[in-house]
Amino acid sequence: MATTAPERPKVRNSPTAYEALTKHYEKHPEERPQHPHKWDLSRSDIYFEDRWQPIVKEMQNAGPLHWIPESPYGPYWSVVGHKAIQHIEALPDIFSSSWEYGGITILERLTEEELAESNADRRELPMFIAMDRPQHTGQRRTVAPKFTPSAMTEMEAEIRQRTGELLDTLPRGEVFDWVDEVSIELTTGMLAILFGFPWEDRRMLTFWSDWSGDTELAGVRELDEMRWEFLHEMAAYFQSLWIERTKDKEPGNDLISMMVHSEAMNQMRPEEFIGNLVLLIVGGNDTTRNTMSGIIHSLDKFPDQRKLFEEQPELIPNAVQECLRMQTPLAHMRRTCTEDTEVFGKTIKKGDKVVLWYLAANHEEDIFPDPHKLDITRENARRHIAFGYGIHRCVGARLAELQLRVLLEEMHKRRMRVHVAGDVERVRANFVHGFRKLEVEITEF
Repeated sequence: MATTAPERPKVRNSPTAYEALTKHYEKHPEERPQHPHKWDLSRSDIYFEDRWQPIVKEMQNAGPLHWIPESPYGPYWSVVGHKAIQHIEALPDIFSSSWEYGGITILERLTEEELAESNADRRELPMFIAMDRPQHTGQRRTVAPKFTPSAMTEMEAEIRQRTGELLDTLPRGEVFDWVDEVSIELTTGMLAILFGFPWEDRRMLTFWSDWSGDTELAGVRELDEMRWEFLHEMAAYFQSLWIERTKDKEPGNDLISMMVHSEAMNQMRPEEFIGNLVLLIVGGNDTTRNTMSGIIHSLDKFPDQRKLFEEQPELIPNAVQECLRMQTPLAHMRRTCTEDTEVFGKTIKKGDKVVLWYLAANHEEDIFPDPHKLDITRENARRHIAFGYGIHRCVGARLAELQLRVLLEEMHKRRMRVHVAGDVERVRANFVHGFRKLEVEITEF
């Protein structure tokens, strides 16, 4: 189990990223990002209001990739085709993920002149998902053993026990927030176990994940300052755990111990340490959390599929894949072109920003007929690219799939039917695609 430690650096747990951003825009509505181009998928309101689908369809009908000359994040190529994304992901040397070019999100990398003008520090987070080979290979290899099939087999009993215990505490006959009580609790608990993180402070992982994963925060100077303060508090907290693990005579089985005892990661610079923590926290938290909420929302929206789930539990493994496709918990990843090249009839120039919209690709009609309908019998549900594709495919994909499968199996065992029974609020962001609130009520089938 996760360890409990007496002394830790002091950390703050408020305001949440959502509260801070909402408050800022209430005071300064004129600072909201402007999106003049009709096909600019970087606008967060279309995800908050769940109306991105017609824009994506129009783009896909016109071709797999499009040049967007103007956006709050600068000009970029918008890739909405499933095959085009796989093609680009399969060329990691031409389409770089490196933080040195701007990393994996749509955010613009400031030039030296812009930095000097704004009197800001260059703040970047090297992490292995935002590295190219060979650095990427060594660091990914360090944490990969935690996510092998045999490691999943070892973890399944504990995940099942924790999931079952939590489901048994949920109220019957009253409305509650599934996101807070189930999705956050299960994923944060899992992260705490993976890190060997003090159990009583586990909700800090959610707090840091939200501050790390919201790209819009970076566009507001004062909030970006606050974001970096929180990230440094996170680093100090993890540093105290790191120091403890270095004193252990035998390497532990948690992610921090694995980093401590790895040649590829035990000499990381402070920025790299923060970067890899952010990667593991956001990767392990936001993705599974939002799919756990997405599953409930989709099963309620498509009662014929819920009936199938209730009558044929053997469909659960495929249902997990279909729910991952439907939800696509990270809407995009970004690459930077390192040399002039041609892709699907378009010339992409060296230095161009290329944004891969996984959410669009997972809802492409030519690949997934009737793409906005949940179909837990869908034969090619596994072709989704919610975890990415190629050398940067999510290292924790198996763990996410295991957590989602166990959740559905344990719900089925208890004959739980979950109805959406109140507020549904989506995340207002263009990177993390998920739910902030999902009020539900439980009955039985």
